[in-house]
Amino acid sequence: MKQAFVSMLGALLILMCTTSEAATKHSIATNKPSAAKVGIVGMASFYAKKFHGRFTASGQRYDNNGFTAAHGRLPFGTKLKVTNLRNKRSVVVTVNDRGGFHAYGRIIDLSRAAAKELGMISRGTAKVKLEILK
Repeated sequence: MKQAFVSMLGALLILMCTTSEAATKHSIATNKPSAAKVGIVGMASFYAKKFHGRFTASGQRYDNNGFTAAHGRLPFGTKLKVTNLRNKRSVVVTVNDRGGFHAYGRIIDLSRAAAKELGMISRGTAKVKLEILK
């Protein structure tokens, strides 16, 4: 009985692996665009000046003049191209913090320098597109 269960479990694992591999090959073969190519659209905000010098979730100190960002799920060190959809200006930032801005419907918090480069300081927020860079 125990041997039959182990054999059945092994067969199930093999089936799951081959099915997963086939699904991966299918999605590659159909050339579906990845999230990095399509981009994620949403609202961005930026850090207040009072956070300058404080530690981020990654352990780095926040720098108003750096090109960094806070994102809720992307790994620290991820490079993102952020484009302001209103004026088409873009900047590259590195994720080094987490944010509590999801309650406000925002997908990213930018450093002050990045926000200035995007031309969003006066408005406070901007509709942006995020693209993950490799």
